[in-house]
Amino acid sequence: MILLSIVAMTVLVFLSRYLFLEPRLPLKLNSQAHRLLTYSSPAVLTAIWAPIVFMPEQELSLLSSNPYLVAAIIAALLAWKTNNVLLTTIVSMVLFLALKLL
Repeated sequence: MILLSIVAMTVLVFLSRYLFLEPRLPLKLNSQAHRLLTYSSPAVLTAIWAPIVFMPEQELSLLSSNPYLVAAIIAALLAWKTNNVLLTTIVSMVLFLALKLL
């Protein structure tokens, strides 16, 4: 059953990518669909990081002792000020590690 689920998910992901990336297929999206899809990446990323940052122990934690929250705030500020992805990633990961080990 697990193998069947993995194969089904693989086929689904492949077909969904193939339909939009194969230039010979006549599938074209209108401008409204393109504009709507611009919101999908931020929405998916937020759905991934928000529970990790705000609920690290399966309960809401908005305290300054939450290393996930502190590192996320510093990362957001650093990304906003510097526009440097590599610097933001390295600094926030080092800060998180330091906070987590303390």
